[in-house]
Amino acid sequence: MKTVKDYIRTIVDFPHEGILFRDVTTLFSDPRGFRMAVDQMLHPYAGKRIDKVVGLEARGFILGGAIAHQLGTGFVPIRKKGKLPGSTISQQYTLEYGEAIMELHDDVIEAGEMILLVDDLLATGGTAEAGILLVERLGGQIISCNFIIDLPELGGRKKLENMGMDVHVLCQFNDV
Repeated sequence: MKTVKDYIRTIVDFPHEGILFRDVTTLFSDPRGFRMAVDQMLHPYAGKRIDKVVGLEARGFILGGAIAHQLGTGFVPIRKKGKLPGSTISQQYTLEYGEAIMELHDDVIEAGEMILLVDDLLATGGTAEAGILLVERLGGQIISCNFIIDLPELGGRKKLENMGMDVHVLCQFNDV
């Protein structure tokens, strides 16, 4: 029987030489694989209050939308700088290949709302940390951070857990 990890392909030397890129588009394109991933990402939260699902750009939108639909909650995108219209708050962060800025509309999360943060991959944790900080600035409470893949050698899980976050992943790749 296939696992989620079996649907993920590895692309060598992308986006830079020496990188093993974990491509989830092969998982998303397979109906059984995609359903398996979404169902497994939902499982830990059965019976828990979740007011909104926050997805990190870009593959977190695909997962977050599907998970929010299944939970019957709202979906909130956190995007790269300049992609959201209207009034936003922003957070600079460091990622594997440099620095960037993420933004969130300043009126999409109410104080006290319980938030599930979702993305496809946890590497250094910089993107997720930026998302957490944005949600918390609006008064949202992150109940958990949920990913398909963890790359433990890059330390992202440890970073998020040191922030007091619950972290759930479906699989990990130890060779980066």
